[in-house]
Amino acid sequence: MLYRFLDWTRHFIRQLPAALPSSCALCGVSGADSLCGDCNTRFFNQHPHRCAQCASPLAFASDKAERCGNCLSNPPAFDATIVASDYIAPIDQLVLALKFGNRLALAPLFAHKLRDAILREAAFTMPTLLAAVPLGEKRLAERGFNQALEIAKPLSRAIAIPLAPQLIERTRDTLMQAMLPTAERHRNIRHAFALPANAVKFVRGQHVGLVDDVMTTGETMNEIAATLKRHGAIRVTNLVFARTPHK
Repeated sequence: MLYRFLDWTRHFIRQLPAALPSSCALCGVSGADSLCGDCNTRFFNQHPHRCAQCASPLAFASDKAERCGNCLSNPPAFDATIVASDYIAPIDQLVLALKFGNRLALAPLFAHKLRDAILREAAFTMPTLLAAVPLGEKRLAERGFNQALEIAKPLSRAIAIPLAPQLIERTRDTLMQAMLPTAERHRNIRHAFALPANAVKFVRGQHVGLVDDVMTTGETMNEIAATLKRHGAIRVTNLVFARTPHK
């Protein structure tokens, strides 16, 4: 199943225009920006009302501070989530192109869109420190880079918040969350993260912004947020490029 998924991913990545500074990452039209005005309007102009805690789209618009039923009944360890887009076509192909196609030129685009999403939230409290969801050693060696960290670097510059690249570490390699049934994802990620001893002092009293490319069930972000709070973080906000809509 995993190999079929990767083959499918590579097929779609090959259909995408090269993410060069002189062309649109989605349609390939020449221009100075990595995303043309038409694609930006068509694919990034919808801003649905979302749960303030997990960013799941809500069916009706009301108070911006409203939580979804899941967050009310089973509150996660993280306090808020900001996303730039839903994980739907063709946005999903941009994510796959960065993650599996080595299109690192897309990372600043993702950071730019995240910055815009942050600025749209008038009452948003900025983090005091940024961190990226870490990869396991095996996956990092295979891929050669951590896509979450590649997004966090330009985001840190864009919103003028310091980034701690080594703040969080994986204690063991885990299976790909996207390939697991929902019921198994919590067990897969449980106790998979830790803070190096020399990083603990940087977390205490901080509002940590946790950066990643995609959030699906939120199990990974929840586990990391719980780890950060055990070490004294006072607040954890997820800053994620794309959110998988609940079915």
